[in-house]
Amino acid sequence: MAELDFIFAKAAYAQTYNGVAPTFNNEGYLHIKKGRHPLLDKKKVVPIDVMLGRDFKLLIVTGPNTGGKTVSLKTVGLLTLMGQSGLHIPASERSELGIFEEVFADIGDEQSIEQSLSTFSSHMTNIIRILKKVNDRSLVLFDELCAGTDPTEGAALAISILSRLHLYGARTMATTHYSELKVFALSTPDVENACCEFNVETLSPTYRLLIGIPGKSNAFAISEKLGLSKDLIEDAKTRISENDENFEDLLADLEKSRVTIEKEQAEINRYKQEIQSLKERLEQKQEKLDASRDKILRDANEEAFRILKEAKDVADETIRNFNKYGKANAPMSEMEKERTRLRDKMNASQKKLADQKKNAVPNHKVPKKLQIGDTVKVISMNLKGTVHTLPNAKGDLYVQMGILRSLVNINDLILIDEDSPMMSGAKANKTGAGKIRMSKSATISPEINLIGKTTDEAIALLDKYLDDAYLSHLGSVRIVHGKGTGALRNAVHTYLKRQKHVKSYHLGEYGEGDAGVTIAEFK
Repeated sequence: MAELDFIFAKAAYAQTYNGVAPTFNNEGYLHIKKGRHPLLDKKKVVPIDVMLGRDFKLLIVTGPNTGGKTVSLKTVGLLTLMGQSGLHIPASERSELGIFEEVFADIGDEQSIEQSLSTFSSHMTNIIRILKKVNDRSLVLFDELCAGTDPTEGAALAISILSRLHLYGARTMATTHYSELKVFALSTPDVENACCEFNVETLSPTYRLLIGIPGKSNAFAISEKLGLSKDLIEDAKTRISENDENFEDLLADLEKSRVTIEKEQAEINRYKQEIQSLKERLEQKQEKLDASRDKILRDANEEAFRILKEAKDVADETIRNFNKYGKANAPMSEMEKERTRLRDKMNASQKKLADQKKNAVPNHKVPKKLQIGDTVKVISMNLKGTVHTLPNAKGDLYVQMGILRSLVNINDLILIDEDSPMMSGAKANKTGAGKIRMSKSATISPEINLIGKTTDEAIALLDKYLDDAYLSHLGSVRIVHGKGTGALRNAVHTYLKRQKHVKSYHLGEYGEGDAGVTIAEFK
């Protein structure tokens, strides 16, 4: 029952100061993170970070009186003993403690009139006892080592004692005001300086332990704050050696540099966080862009597959109809209906494509006054062509691009040459469309002879001929079909009736071929 009560008592006590279980090691080093003295108010105490035994085995702590040196020393000793006693320690998670065979401490004043011991004698008696028992598995704590005697002799003696402990391999932490010990720590391997921070502006300690930086005693500043007259302080300054004064000034400069570096480091850390945040946002944006790109490519592939499938279906249907009409000798009107249906379907698809790309057209000068025969470029198709009809109220018009005629919007056009709409002369010959028209004009005949052809053959030839004639800007053409049974003439008239670019047609008059010829005029 007593053992269980002891265990629960340790747990209850650990809850009062929010203790944590330390990590132990057998290498004799300690790393206390945010350690607090267990008897100080946890809401007011300033936590300290202490390292000892890994990169250095001897730590010399300097700084002003009432600055926290002794409290730091006691915190290290108490937390070590608490950990080895099975208690949680008042520190942050992942704090590490070494396991020591002995923890020696020389702290406080054991002056005794009865035993005829002065301050220095009491300390030295304790130090002699420690030196007889210490080894490399010991933790030694000294408060104001070799104080209470001549400063020169005391500093020399302190350096000798610390050197002997360092030789034994003991982990040692000592506080001092001796400047010689600060120089010893700076010049000796495996020995490190530390200080308790002091705010010179407010002349008050911050109780932060800073490892790697020697401290300044600030005796003059503290004395002045406590009320010592300035003339005494100035007189005291004249009595210290120039070397000591320079050394103290050097420490002061180091302290200012450290504060500046800490501020800059904090600012750098803030910038790093902002950069990391921006980097994460950029990566998220890039991921969204990649996802959008993949979706666009996937949709484009699906659309391309759909278009190819639709084209294949149209081609298959056309081949089936061709075979059906070819075998069954179907009337020409049925073939014309089928041909018109396919052309209307192509025009509707082209118009839909043009409407989709209206908003994607780059800034350009939209043609205001177009004339039939003007050379234009269809932006959405990246093709040149010739204006076939004037724009309607919606701005839609037909453009002839070779043998392809398509309905496009005027916003999708760029006028190639506004100064010469008909592209006449040498300038017209510079463009592909001009070359086509010049070539067509030079070779196209104003008449086509269909006599002896079947209706299917005649209509196919007539379709190609009318496209070439219209592209060559012929005003009218003669279609020779003969009289015969009238079947070829009726097929020609039925075909001409459905052509939007044919203005009118009539049988030839006397001297033009009479009923054996049809005259067709273009718009």
